[in-house]
Amino acid sequence: MARGSRLARVAALGLLGVVTLTACTPNNEFWRWGWPDGITDEAYAMRDLWIWSVIAALIVGFGVWGLILWSVVRHRKRGDELPKQTAYNLPLEIVYTIIPFLIIAGLFFFTVVTQNKVQERSDDPDVTIAVNAFKWNWQFVYPETTGTDGEPVNTVGNSEEIPILVVPTDQRVRFEVASADVIHSFWVPEFLFKLDVIPGNENGRDNVFEVTVREEGAFVGRCAELCGTYHAYMNFEVRAVTPADYEDYLAARESGLSTFDALESIGQPGDPQTTQAWDLVDDAQRADG
Repeated sequence: MARGSRLARVAALGLLGVVTLTACTPNNEFWRWGWPDGITDEAYAMRDLWIWSVIAALIVGFGVWGLILWSVVRHRKRGDELPKQTAYNLPLEIVYTIIPFLIIAGLFFFTVVTQNKVQERSDDPDVTIAVNAFKWNWQFVYPETTGTDGEPVNTVGNSEEIPILVVPTDQRVRFEVASADVIHSFWVPEFLFKLDVIPGNENGRDNVFEVTVREEGAFVGRCAELCGTYHAYMNFEVRAVTPADYEDYLAARESGLSTFDALESIGQPGDPQTTQAWDLVDDAQRADG
């Protein structure tokens, strides 16, 4: 019994040492287990859910491993005499039923809370952007603007140009996503979120989401739903800028400047920084031999 207690103390000290060495903070990369840090309020919520779920799993795991080790040591063979046999233990079985239920209920509760936060939609977002997906590229429309042609400012990609989606930081941005043909999926890894774009929904309830971006920079975006031959080339870039630069960018676009020139006018690189276009014609010719 004393040896088992010593082993339990050693295991507890080892766990405490791991926690101490890794600082046990939600932002610590150790606890993320490869999960990205994220750049939006919604991403932070999902990251924290993932981290604390992992920590809870580790606590349960260490508890189970400790009990296994204690059982091995405590009930090791000491002779040929058969140890006392127990047919059942009702109190212990009740505990073994209640504890997993509480764990599942806790995980369910925090998952629903996080899901509601991620899918929450405000009555009056600061910015609304329409995202149109098609085989095999993207169009980004800023409906609250008017270009020189009388139509809303938009950026559309093609086989030679990666479309750049410009968004402001620290503002509530609503994306209304639609597909012109098949199911696509709007995915920005740094958002820690993707939304399947179902055709025919006409920017309905299921094709709308909102984020608040907290970091400036360039972030790659992709289609995450296999949508045909050139699905792998269906990339875009999110360019997060300050609210002032965002307004200047839209003003430059409304005056007739291209996406490239408008970005250059606010001190941003005009070309994508995270991905590149592929020559689909050359790729097709190479595939044909």
